[in-house]
Amino acid sequence: MEQTEQVKQSSRELKMMTEPIAKIIPAMAAPTIVSFLITSIYNLADTFFVSSLGTNATAAVSVNASLDQIVMMAGSMLAMGANSYIARLLGAGEKKASNVLSTAFFMAMAFGLVILVLGTTFMTPLVRLLGATDTCEAYSIQYATYVLLVAPFMAANFVMNQCLRAEGSAMLSMFGMGFGGVLNCILDPIFIFGLNLGVAGASMATAISKLVSFAILIFPYATHRSVLRISPSRFHPSKDILYQVISVGSSSMFRSALSVVSAIILNRIAGSISDSVLAGIGVSTKIMMFPFGFILGFGAGFQPVAGFNWGAKRYDRVRECYRFSARLALIFSACMAVLLAIFANPIIGLFSQVDPEMQRIGALCIRTQCLALPIHAWVAVVNMFCAGLGYVRGALLLSTSRQGTCLLPIVFPLAWLFGANGVACAQGIADILTILLALPILRRVLRMVREAEEAQTAELSAQTVKEVGV
Repeated sequence: MEQTEQVKQSSRELKMMTEPIAKIIPAMAAPTIVSFLITSIYNLADTFFVSSLGTNATAAVSVNASLDQIVMMAGSMLAMGANSYIARLLGAGEKKASNVLSTAFFMAMAFGLVILVLGTTFMTPLVRLLGATDTCEAYSIQYATYVLLVAPFMAANFVMNQCLRAEGSAMLSMFGMGFGGVLNCILDPIFIFGLNLGVAGASMATAISKLVSFAILIFPYATHRSVLRISPSRFHPSKDILYQVISVGSSSMFRSALSVVSAIILNRIAGSISDSVLAGIGVSTKIMMFPFGFILGFGAGFQPVAGFNWGAKRYDRVRECYRFSARLALIFSACMAVLLAIFANPIIGLFSQVDPEMQRIGALCIRTQCLALPIHAWVAVVNMFCAGLGYVRGALLLSTSRQGTCLLPIVFPLAWLFGANGVACAQGIADILTILLALPILRRVLRMVREAEEAQTAELSAQTVKEVGV
């Protein structure tokens, strides 16, 4: 068994260090993109089927998107930190990658359990905090109930999903997340209409799908079909593991935390205007998950390749990874932005035939974000570049910029000056502002790569001189 694991790892190392960058990054990214897209589809499926129950129900599902982000906050820090550290460990040929995975997995389960207990204990204050209005509070409680019950498994799914990609098993990751998404789309109409469960049925369908994804993702670990292992005996929260995972993963955690904060603020401002504005903002946010899924999925394929080659000291390939990824992300995001902007009205119309204000606000929100989509894509690549190379400060600053430093200072002035239109445009304007942070951070990372390469060259030269002298 150990020999088989070594063969798998050797094959992976050869692939990471020899295959053309233009081939390996798309190959690594494609399954992740598919899983993100399927996740986007089943998030929209809930909203699509629930929208037939009225604007209030649609607004409730939009509000509870922040609950998913709270669970993501629990798992994403450990998932992204473990992904980066494991990729670097495997690139450097070190053996403790399974300890990193097991530690992240069990800590994610524990964090998810805390969310379950606190959420179910303080259910009504929770949904009110998330932005539920008097007219959609009951629907929000129905939806939150079953999602909270599977919070530990959702948090653990993030860790397994990311770590399967870190070891090069992106197809397994895609299947686990993708099958759960397809199942959710099937169960939604059955539970909502067939069993007449309404919003609660959508929540049940989501919960069952998350459990099925958990079972699929843990299968390769339980049956030793993966390079890494999950086991209580490998749970070692050592100072080194915790520092590496938390320091890099903290950028993802802060991004998720700020996403929650910004979503709550947007929900509360939009809800104070009307449920139509709240629903329009929420639906457009879920629609924009499609291009964001492409961008994040592509970054997830790029990050482990860059991190592995950084650990293996293949600095030429590290630079090539960035150049290729940045060009492709810019071109592809520009094409998606044009298409979405053209068809914004009919897309929003799928979720409301009788609420023109919801349609107007939703379309405006989509179009303003499309204007900034190429910038968003490029900044995401730079962010993943920082995370892959372990540059904690840069990853943290960029991951928190879109939902934090660039959004929070402008959302209240925009809402005060322009009302619902200002709220709809806030995220697109924030995306444009993130470029001001990304440019100096990119220069710092490229300088870090150049300095590491120069140090390697100097070391090899000194070694050569020493050998010639001998």
